Amino acid sequence: MRKAQKKQIEELITLMAEAQEEIKNAIRKKNISLALDLLEQCQQAAIQVGTSIDALEGEGHPAVTLLEQYCELVYKLHEELASGALKAGADAAAYAEQKLTGLWKQINKSVEEDIPGRLEVVFCPYKASMWDSLESVWKAADEDPNCDAYVIPIPYFDKKPDGSFGEEHYEGLEYPEYVPITYYKSYNFEERRPDIVFIHNPYDEYNFVTSVHPFFYASNLNKYTDKLVYIPYFVLGEPDWATMSEKSKEKMRMFCIQQGVLQSHNTIVQSETMKKVYVETLCEEFGKHLRPMWEDKILPLGSPKFDKVTGTAEDELKVPEEWKPVIYRADGSRKQIILYNTGVSALLDYSETMLEKMKDVFRVFYEKREEAALLWRPHPLVKATIESMRPKLWKAYEKLVKEYREAAWGIYDDTPDLNRAIALADAYYGDPSSLTRLCREKGIPVMVQNVDVLHEWKKETDL
Repeated sequence: MRKAQKKQIEELITLMAEAQEEIKNAIRKKNISLALDLLEQCQQAAIQVGTSIDALEGEGHPAVTLLEQYCELVYKLHEELASGALKAGADAAAYAEQKLTGLWKQINKSVEEDIPGRLEVVFCPYKASMWDSLESVWKAADEDPNCDAYVIPIPYFDKKPDGSFGEEHYEGLEYPEYVPITYYKSYNFEERRPDIVFIHNPYDEYNFVTSVHPFFYASNLNKYTDKLVYIPYFVLGEPDWATMSEKSKEKMRMFCIQQGVLQSHNTIVQSETMKKVYVETLCEEFGKHLRPMWEDKILPLGSPKFDKVTGTAEDELKVPEEWKPVIYRADGSRKQIILYNTGVSALLDYSETMLEKMKDVFRVFYEKREEAALLWRPHPLVKATIESMRPKLWKAYEKLVKEYREAAWGIYDDTPDLNRAIALADAYYGDPSSLTRLCREKGIPVMVQNVDVLHEWKKETDL
């Protein structure tokens, strides 16, 4: 039985207890018509509770047997009062109270102890590559015998330059084989009203590049659940609020003042330090008088991304066959694998200069290809972002990707499995991102690339 369904039954049983108190008072005051009416209401409530338990728990439940006895008792009291066999007054009130309360307590105890309340928990990821931000929470829910967990990947749209929806995407077939997927159209949120819903996309309609389907906006989902929980799909460096510059605080606003945070019942962040940043940012935005609310809503329980990256070992991985000639030398020895990560911001900020930087990186690693294998993993939103915001740059970028892939001396990884890349990597090089934080968590050396280094070098050689 769902926890919400059990709660409804418990509420009916509580109403029965309240009605019994009124029955006692009505009998004592010799208000027979009121007592009879209340007894009928108790019987109807008992029948409703018994029918629900039968349907949800199966026939033969001990609580149902007790409810049948309760209905017989109520009927007997009703008949005795109506016929005058039971004379209204203080003695009759005490008698009715003793009989009804004794059986009611047995019913209440049976419902409490013999009916486990099951939680129904729904996970709504949108990009398969970001599933690691929810996976460890799903695993805990899936392993709980009193919990029914559903993974419901949701569709999302690219956004056109004018803000309208473009191509629709659904990545439900790209999740790991061990994750059972429920198709989003087959789950009725209004009817099911899950106890908890987890999301990892906080933007609702305020993302310029993509949008999840509007039904799955946080502002809409919270209508269908008692607890909407937002877990960021990213992790960040650990900022110190006391020493943060105004520029850094403004950047943090982009993460803290989002619909996922504002519309959810709880937001789970990676650390106590990050909780302080969220709370202080929200207090500055909406007023310090709301601090107690934000303190309760922001929970520093850690990021599932850390759970995933620290729990993934290289010897457990399925390495694609086409990667192996890049990773291993002819004698079978393994090269050092360098995870090269390129993000969206650097391309937007530096445009063609960033492409030149990438070409230079490829040139260097091509020359060192017998010593090290380059595993290039671009940010999963590069295509949607650059194609929408820098169409001309996208053509040049696409050409660079094609040339790199066709040369086949390095690995191009655009799969959803981020943690495979981290597990394989001996070192990280590339743009600053949540990936750098994950690599540090794993103990992998990190070097952040500087686009201006190539730019300055080119100036010197042109003299």
